[in-house]
Amino acid sequence: MPTLAPDRLSDLIGRIYDCAVEPDRWPDTIAEICRAIKCMSGVILLVDLEHSRHKIAHTWGLSSEWTKRYFDYSNDLTGYYARAFSRQSHLDGEPLIVSHLIDRLGPHGQRVYAELTQPQGISDMMQTVVLREARRIALFVANRHESAGALMDDEVAITRLLVPHIRRAVTIGDILDAKKIEAQTLAATLDNFTAGVLVVGDQGRILHANNAAQCMLSAREPVAAVNGHLSVRNARANDELSNAISLARTDEGMIAGNGIGVPLRNDGPSIAHVLPLARGDLRTRLMPQATAAVFVTQAESFAPGDIGALAGSFGLTPAEARMLERLAGNATVIEAAKALGISATTARTHLAHIFSKTGVSRQADLLTLVSRLVPPVRRPKS
Repeated sequence: MPTLAPDRLSDLIGRIYDCAVEPDRWPDTIAEICRAIKCMSGVILLVDLEHSRHKIAHTWGLSSEWTKRYFDYSNDLTGYYARAFSRQSHLDGEPLIVSHLIDRLGPHGQRVYAELTQPQGISDMMQTVVLREARRIALFVANRHESAGALMDDEVAITRLLVPHIRRAVTIGDILDAKKIEAQTLAATLDNFTAGVLVVGDQGRILHANNAAQCMLSAREPVAAVNGHLSVRNARANDELSNAISLARTDEGMIAGNGIGVPLRNDGPSIAHVLPLARGDLRTRLMPQATAAVFVTQAESFAPGDIGALAGSFGLTPAEARMLERLAGNATVIEAAKALGISATTARTHLAHIFSKTGVSRQADLLTLVSRLVPPVRRPKS
């Protein structure tokens, strides 16, 4: 077990969640995380793998010279990230120690690594995926100074504990587009978001719903109010949300991967994320009786390019990719077969191959996977 006192772990998790509603706190929070794992600097990177666009979202302890040098190598680094963090080779949330890969980087990669690290006295980097979409990833990176020695299992274990919470804060911060939420303007601020936002109390009692969420509640899709409490028609999703809300009330440190990227329906891209609000001075100020905020994103369809990127990442054939696109658009296997001009038997064969390549065994689980990995098409702001 990692040697981090429970109260310090709890404090770090609380700090991380505070960053979702007040992004300016990220540098100080990254600093505390880095101190806990004996690292000299840290950064949260957003990387567009398709267009080789990089954004340093939040950082601590890194010089402007390092930042400039990083962008000079952005094309090289995009290729490295695409290979090192592909779904086939690396699990999301699992820290990757760069020094362990140094022999596989080749002479050019080793030179880039040296030029990024040596001027700063960095001896090693620990990089972890904290957000993944079809064409974009976010990484939490912590850098070890040469004076501190090698990264050890203890630091990796602590990072592994914190990553689900970083992922939640980064994901929700991305939905909020890095806007600060203030208690005195809570309702007005939430109404500016196209995502549905429901602030709930104990047992999912709805305390506030923004305009987008009110529309969802009126339509009873993908969420509903039953006797004033948040409810989802899909039993599995309802149980997961209820469990996450309960953990948000009793022990947010135990919430881990619960209540993040929850698919609300088997037949469409509606996803919920739960942010704990019952702890910490900052979050409790938003609405003192609140347990959690539930963010709901939905879209009418997936963008074909996103499905294509996802299909490519799993090695699907063009025929299998077309089948996946139809299924993601809510078609049944028979409907997809008719639309593609193939027999039902061929369609089922394609589906079996898709199951095998994506590691799922049911169509509902396949749609869940697509919902988790493909970003919803966001409606333009009015």
